[in-house]
Amino acid sequence: MKAIAIFDIDGVIRDVGGSYRRAIADTVEHFTQNAYRPTLQDIDKLKSEGIWNNDWEASRELIYRYFEHQPNSIPSPDSTESAVSVGLSRNPIDLNYDDLIAFFQSRYRGPDPNHWTGYICSEPLLCEPTYFEQLTQANIGWGFFSGAMRDEALYALTGKLGLVSPVLVAMEDAPGKPDPTGLLMAVEQLQPENSTTIVYVGDTVGDMYTVQRASEQQPERAWIGVGVLPPHVQQNSQQAQAYRQTLKAAGAILVMPSVEQLAAVVIEQLVTAN
Repeated sequence: MKAIAIFDIDGVIRDVGGSYRRAIADTVEHFTQNAYRPTLQDIDKLKSEGIWNNDWEASRELIYRYFEHQPNSIPSPDSTESAVSVGLSRNPIDLNYDDLIAFFQSRYRGPDPNHWTGYICSEPLLCEPTYFEQLTQANIGWGFFSGAMRDEALYALTGKLGLVSPVLVAMEDAPGKPDPTGLLMAVEQLQPENSTTIVYVGDTVGDMYTVQRASEQQPERAWIGVGVLPPHVQQNSQQAQAYRQTLKAAGAILVMPSVEQLAAVVIEQLVTAN
């Protein structure tokens, strides 16, 4: 193989601005009793810290931070009564993580876990299956490493894109990013030679940090981080430029507006240059 390209899914393969991120906003709003609904920019700012790849954990963190900055008592999400506390410590906050996950999933998947009707059903794809066919024809191996649950990832990869048995390392398979274990596992499944260059394509700071840590663990091969601008930041040129600079500061060699612009010839050029 000339190279291996491993892809994140959310924000790269599918647009999650109206699904995962909408579910984050819904969840935070619910558990703050409608007092705070984070914007996409608020969520981007949190994720720019590089450690909030898990959207359940990101939702919880936004809730905690909201209450930590409130001078008044903190309401329980399941009661009209108040727990006496000022915004100094998250310990008194009445927040059950299992309840948070259940609420989040009821928005993202829908209320019936066996028949999905939630936000996941309306996620636009950001690439066509022919893109991966072209990579294969160019002798470039490819696969996916995502923080999404396996069945949610496969909903897009096999259900919508029609890919057949793609290499996939999902939430259940490895620690969350920026831990590089999942990325290394995906690469290993493609059985590259030790000298094969690896390109990891993602849309967050955490993705770029993952590449850096993989390079530290396997310095014998070249690792290249490529950033993709998620659709919601491209609606404003200043926001897009700021997001681009954030990804580059986190280690992205190249930042593109669409994954399909990372054509086989571009990957070959990156391999040659690095």
